[in-house]
Amino acid sequence: MTSLKITKMQGCGNDFVILEYSEFEKSGMSMSALAEKLCDRHFGIGADGMIIPDTSISSNIADIGWYFYNSDGTTAQMCGNGMRCFARYVYDKKLVSKKEFSVQTLAGIIKPQIQDDGTVRVNMGTPILEDAKIPFNGERKVQLNDKSFDITPVSMGNPHCIIFTEEDPMFLAENYGPLMEKHPYFPEKTNTEFVKLISKDEIDMRVYERGCGITLACGTGACASVVACILNNLTEQTVRVNLLGGSVSVEWSGTSENPNENIFLIGPAQYSFTADYML
Repeated sequence: MTSLKITKMQGCGNDFVILEYSEFEKSGMSMSALAEKLCDRHFGIGADGMIIPDTSISSNIADIGWYFYNSDGTTAQMCGNGMRCFARYVYDKKLVSKKEFSVQTLAGIIKPQIQDDGTVRVNMGTPILEDAKIPFNGERKVQLNDKSFDITPVSMGNPHCIIFTEEDPMFLAENYGPLMEKHPYFPEKTNTEFVKLISKDEIDMRVYERGCGITLACGTGACASVVACILNNLTEQTVRVNLLGGSVSVEWSGTSENPNENIFLIGPAQYSFTADYML
């Protein structure tokens, strides 16, 4: 029997299993299969995703890289809550020596910064609004069973579909999120955020994540939702986003005329436990 040293972390309830590359090698499994096994909430540890630091990255590219897998064994280009947890982990483990550093991801270079209060501020880069790059191929209105929704597609390195509503966003996420995830408008599937406006600087958001289902939080989804709010003239440029598992703050100074501004995600990253997992 093989023992793997793992760390469990969470950001607003979005939870992750983190392990070193050497521990992954001991498993004798593919990363995809290991992610499915560890993330299983009945037979594994239970998590929304698995993260493995990649210290082989050339220093002229980034300070460090990561491998990120959803609970179903698929890869994801980015994960904002996962990035905050990853940033604390690699800094505390001294895999990086700076509080602000660069991480190579499938969505490009992401720059987290450890704050003095223990939260993490992440420069998530610029949102992608071009349909072909999201990728998105369809209309801004979609029919899902008995309901018609106006949608705003945005990519944060991974595709998002934002739907504004005055109804219960949780009910909509549970019942219409699975349909939107696999809608043909999104050839690589999509994360779907149902957003209810509270004020000009606060929203409630519920999410059905691609490859995960309902989760307590989604950092890239929070960013994409605020971008959509600003593009639709619904909020100011700094917004509190209330998720099932807690709240994060998102800042974006962009506009529809000038969208090439970095978006910042600020929120908690907390340890749950460390353990030896018997494989």
